[in-house]
Amino acid sequence: MSAGNSPRESLEMESFHTRFSAWTPFSNKSLNRQLFQERVALISHWFDLWTNKQRQEFLFTIFLRCTKSQLRLIQDWFSERMQVAKVDFSTVLPRFISLYIFSFLNPKDLCAAAQVSWPWKFLTEQDCLWMPKCIKFGWFLPYTPTDNEYGAWKHHYIACVSNLDWLTPREAAAVYGTLNEPKTENEELQERQRERCLRKIIWEKIALHKKELFKVRPPWVSGTHCSRLFKSKCQPRLSQTARDRVGLHETLEKQLVLSSLESLPKRSNISGCHSYPLLSKKNWRGVYKNDSSSSNALQPHFILISSRIPAYEMVANSVRAGIISVVYEHSGLTLETLLYLIEKALDGQMAQSVGIFSDGDSREINLLQGYKIGIKNLLRPEVRDFWEKLGSYVAPEEEGGHVDLFVPLGASEAGIEVLSQLSQLTGTLFTAPTGIATGSYQHLLSDWLGRQWETSPPSIYFSESKLQTWSSFTDFLEDTLKSVRKQLSPLFKELQKNVSGRMIGQFVFDTMSVANILNNQEIIQALADGLIELSKENSERDVIEDNPQDTKPSLSKNDPNFELLVKLERKLQLDSAEKRTRVIRELLQSERRYVQMLEIVRDVYVRPLRAALSSNRAILSAANIQIMFSDILQILCLNRRFLDDLRDRVQEWGPAHGVGEIFIKFGSQLNTYTNFFNNYPVVLKTIEKCREMIPAFRAFLKRHDKTIVTNMLSLPELLLYPSRRFEEYIHLLYALRLHTPAEHIDRGNLTIAIDQIKNYKGYIDQMKRNISMKDHLLDIQRLIWGCPTLSEANRYLIRVQDVAQLHCCDEDISFYLRLYEHTCDLSLFLFNDALLVSSRGTSHTPFERTSKSTYQFIASVALHRLIIEDIPDSKFIKNAFILQGPKHEWICATEVEDDKFLWLSILQNAIKSSMEK
Repeated sequence: MSAGNSPRESLEMESFHTRFSAWTPFSNKSLNRQLFQERVALISHWFDLWTNKQRQEFLFTIFLRCTKSQLRLIQDWFSERMQVAKVDFSTVLPRFISLYIFSFLNPKDLCAAAQVSWPWKFLTEQDCLWMPKCIKFGWFLPYTPTDNEYGAWKHHYIACVSNLDWLTPREAAAVYGTLNEPKTENEELQERQRERCLRKIIWEKIALHKKELFKVRPPWVSGTHCSRLFKSKCQPRLSQTARDRVGLHETLEKQLVLSSLESLPKRSNISGCHSYPLLSKKNWRGVYKNDSSSSNALQPHFILISSRIPAYEMVANSVRAGIISVVYEHSGLTLETLLYLIEKALDGQMAQSVGIFSDGDSREINLLQGYKIGIKNLLRPEVRDFWEKLGSYVAPEEEGGHVDLFVPLGASEAGIEVLSQLSQLTGTLFTAPTGIATGSYQHLLSDWLGRQWETSPPSIYFSESKLQTWSSFTDFLEDTLKSVRKQLSPLFKELQKNVSGRMIGQFVFDTMSVANILNNQEIIQALADGLIELSKENSERDVIEDNPQDTKPSLSKNDPNFELLVKLERKLQLDSAEKRTRVIRELLQSERRYVQMLEIVRDVYVRPLRAALSSNRAILSAANIQIMFSDILQILCLNRRFLDDLRDRVQEWGPAHGVGEIFIKFGSQLNTYTNFFNNYPVVLKTIEKCREMIPAFRAFLKRHDKTIVTNMLSLPELLLYPSRRFEEYIHLLYALRLHTPAEHIDRGNLTIAIDQIKNYKGYIDQMKRNISMKDHLLDIQRLIWGCPTLSEANRYLIRVQDVAQLHCCDEDISFYLRLYEHTCDLSLFLFNDALLVSSRGTSHTPFERTSKSTYQFIASVALHRLIIEDIPDSKFIKNAFILQGPKHEWICATEVEDDKFLWLSILQNAIKSSMEK
C-alpha cells in the first residue's frame, strides 16, 4: 500500500482481493456483473475465432465441469427449443390403453404390427388380444400358460389356422358321397355357369378391397405377403401354404362369399348343395396371391428334376426360357422338404402344368430315397398328403392344368392304376409316356398317355434337340460327370460365395456412401440372398427361344376317371393286337443288339487271346482267361438260344401266339447270370491287375479298346450290358401284358415271367446298392482323420451338413438374451442309424488359390439316443439348435435359415425311421 492512500481507500482496495490472479470483486455486485459480461464477451470472441474441432473440445470440457442440475437445465432448454414431432404412443400412454387400441386390429394387422418395434411386438402378442379371437372360433388352449409366458394364444391361433381344411360341396361329395340324385347335363352346365359368375364377382370384390387397403394402409404393412419373422419361434416352422392361410382375413372371405351368393339368381329346380370350386384351398391361394391366375398365359410351367437322373446338369440346361425349374437332391430329402422347395420356387403362383423328371420304371416313381411311389404305398398318409398339396399348386383341369410324370407309367397296368389313383386323389390330369423303346430314356420322347394337344409334354419344358442329345449319350455323360462332381463340387460352392460377396461389395461401394452402408444392413442382406438365388440358375440356359409355341391343352372330358383317357388313347392309336406286335418286334430287335454286344467280347477279346495261348505266344494264362470270360461266354450261349426261340416265334406270329413260356424257360436258367454277377468284382480286379503286371496284355487292350469294331467301348464297358438288360426285359414284358387281353392264353405266362425277372432284377439292384454304399463309406472313412470303421450292413449316408459350433457364455439368462461364441466349424455326417460329428478345417497350398477341407473325428451318436432342441432366433443368434447325446452336447448354427429347416426335417425323419426299426 502506498503512503499517499488514505485509510478508507486502503480498506476499499482490500475488498477487491484477487483469486488465482483474476480480479473478481465479490462485494461490489455491479462491478462484478460488469466484469463477468466483459469476460463472457472476450470468451465469445475467442469462440468465434476457433475452428470446429476446437469448439467441440471446448464444449466437451465445459460439459464435464457442469453439475447434474446444470446439465438438466441444458436438456430442458433443448426440449423447449427443439420439440419432438413424433412419439410412440405405446411408450407414453398407459399399457391398458395401448392394448385397447391394438384390440381393434385383425390377426393379419396384429402380425404386421409386431414387426414395427420390440414394444409393439410385446404388446401385440399379449394373450388378452388373441384369446378372444381364438375363442370366437372355438379354439381353446389345451394347457394353462405359466405366469411369465406370453404369446401362447397367438401360437395356438396360428397352429389352428394352418390345420384348416376347406372342402367345397363338390369335393366333399367326391370324398364322402351325397344323397342327391345325379344331375342332368343341363343342370351341370347351369351350375358351372353359376360358378364362373360367382368366381368373377369374388375376384372383382377382392381386387377392389386390395386397392382400398393399399390406399389407407399404415406405414408398417408391406402390402404383399406377411414377413416370415412373425412366425412363432417356439413352434415348428410352418409351411408356405400355412403361412399364406394365416394372412387371410376370414371375416372378409365370409362376407364376400355371402354377398356374392345373394347377388346370384336362386335355383329352384335343384335341391341340395351347390358346387363352388373357388372356395377350395388351392384356389383361395391363387386368388389372394395372383389375381390373374385364371389366365393360362400368365400361369408358368414348372419342372422338378431329380439329381438321380444321369447327367442331370444337361437336363437342367435344356429347360426352355420362362420355365421354372428346380433341381433337388434325391438322397437326404423328405417329402415335406420337397414341398417346401416347390412352394418357394412358385412363390404363390398357380402353375399351368407341373413336370416331375425323376427315376423310375413302368410301375413306380423313385421320387426320393426311401420313397418309391407305387400302387402299394400311394395311400400312405405322408405320400397322399404330398400329392394332394402338389395338385393344389396346379391350375384346375377345366383350365388345362396337368401334371406330367417323366416315368414310363403308361407301359404297364400297375402304372396306369397309379395314374388313375393320382387323378382321382387330386382332381388333376396326370400324364406319362407310353412309347415302347429300349435304351437310355428314349421312351420320354415317344407318345404320351392321355395327350390331346398338339405339343408333347417334353416340348413344353425342354428343347427337344438338347433332350435328344442327352438321352442318346446318357450313360457316357453320367460316367464322366461322376468324377467331375466329386472333385469340383466343393470348389464351386466356395467360389460361388466368394464371387457373390465381391459383386455385392463392389455394387454397394459404387452406389452408396460408407454412412449409408452402415445404416442399410438389411438391403445388403437382401442383395446377397438375391444374388445367391440367381447364381443357382444355369448360366448357360438359352435366354431367347425361336418363337416357342404356347401350349394350351384342353380336355374334352371333365370326368377325372383315368379309364376314359385310356379308352381315348386306344382309339387314337393302334389297337391292342398291333401294339403287341410292336412290342414283340422291339423285344426281338433289342435282343439281337444285346447278343451282338456279347459277341464282340467273344470275337475281339476271347478268340485272339486263346489263339495266342495255343500258338505258344501267350498274352494271358489260361487261368486268367477262364476267370475273365467264362461267365460272359455262358451268358452269350444262353441268350443266343433265347434269341433263336424269339425269332422262331416271331416268324409265325399271330394274335393267338405268345412269348410267356419262352421267358419262363429263360428265367429258370438265370443261375448263369448269378455266377457272372457274383464273380463280377473279381473279373474287374483281374483285368486291372493283368493290365498293370503284363505289358503284352496292356498293349493288347490298347489295340482293341474303343475301336470301331467295339463301338468305341472298352472291355469293362462291354461287361456292363448284362446288368442293364433286365430293366429292359421288365419294361417290355409289362408293355406286352398291358396290351394282352385278360382272356388271352399268354397273359398268365407273362405274369409268371414278370415275377421271375423282377425278383432277379431286385437281386441285381441289391448287389449294386451294397457295393455303392460300401465304396461310399470307405471314401468317408478315408476323408475323416481318426474315423472308426463305418462299413456295416445296410448303412448308408443321408446328408452332410456344415454348421458352426457355438458356446453359450451364460446359460442362466433367458434364451433371447444369451450371448454365444463361435468356437469351431463342424461337419455333421448323417447316416441312417447314426450321426457322426467331425471338426472341419481348411488347408491352403502355396501358390494356389484353391483350398482343401480337412476333417477330424469328434464323436458318433446313435440316432435313437439323439435329442434335438430348437433355439429361438434373437438379435444375438440366428438359425441355431442343440444336438444332445448321452455324453456330449453341441450348440450348432447354420448360415442360412433354409439349411436349418431342411437339416432338422431330415434329421427328425431319420430319427423316427431308426426308432421304428
